[in-house]
Amino acid sequence: MKTNSKAHSELEILLKKKARWVRQEAFNMAIRANRGHLGGAFSVTDILVSIYYSKIFRLSKKQHNSPNRDRLIFSKGHACLSLYPILADLGFFDKNELIRYGHNGTFLGGHPDHFIPGVEVSSGSLGHGLSIGAGIALSAKLDKKKFNTLVILGDGECMEGSTWEAASFASVQNLNNLIVIIDNNGVGATDFVKNFMGGKSLSEKFKSFGWEVFDANGHNFNDLLSVFIKIKDGKFNFPVALIAKTIKGKGVSFMENKYHWHHGIPKGKLLDQALEELGLKKNNA
Repeated sequence: MKTNSKAHSELEILLKKKARWVRQEAFNMAIRANRGHLGGAFSVTDILVSIYYSKIFRLSKKQHNSPNRDRLIFSKGHACLSLYPILADLGFFDKNELIRYGHNGTFLGGHPDHFIPGVEVSSGSLGHGLSIGAGIALSAKLDKKKFNTLVILGDGECMEGSTWEAASFASVQNLNNLIVIIDNNGVGATDFVKNFMGGKSLSEKFKSFGWEVFDANGHNFNDLLSVFIKIKDGKFNFPVALIAKTIKGKGVSFMENKYHWHHGIPKGKLLDQALEELGLKKNNA
């Protein structure tokens, strides 16, 4: 990855453009299908864009069949509206498939599965992703493979006990090739996360399990990229968690920080407002 200031500026411009496009595509897909989880998809968009387009990790289509590729486990699978456009844009499958999302005959369902090109494991049943990722990371250690396993979790998902069983296991096994990125938007499906998980921060929790922990603004590309560069080479002794502070529904003002928009499709004047804020025309959706 180039590190000079001009290249960095050009990359940031690219990432901002891609993030805007991903939100637009995600919204269009949800409107056409009349279903989808827009709130979490919008909050995780900048994280996914940073991971896939920065080329810090080995996640390209060309590398996807390599045993040395990095693995990404998208555990918060209900937010797949942001993942599918990225995979299509990177050539894993035809962009025309995005139009068929949520309709009969498509392979793009409401949660990702491993039959979709570019998807490592089926996900969406929350609490499984970190366990799977820890297993993959351990197998890499045993086989002396030099790849990273990235797991993207939602903060509400961290309520699942299996997440913390896997966190304990990963620390004990010194899985420094395991990277967890948490979309910490603070909002669950029916309430604010603090109201059912308590006030202790996720940073404190992961530190107490023996993890290396970083915090970042999940909508700031400089923040995200600086952490990814630090952690990509497994130079720590323990697994790494990045707690990325985000905003649920980021990009559409009436959706932001509202649990009512965990899922749901805007209608009428709200639809018009969302289209305008996302830079879309009415006939585009």
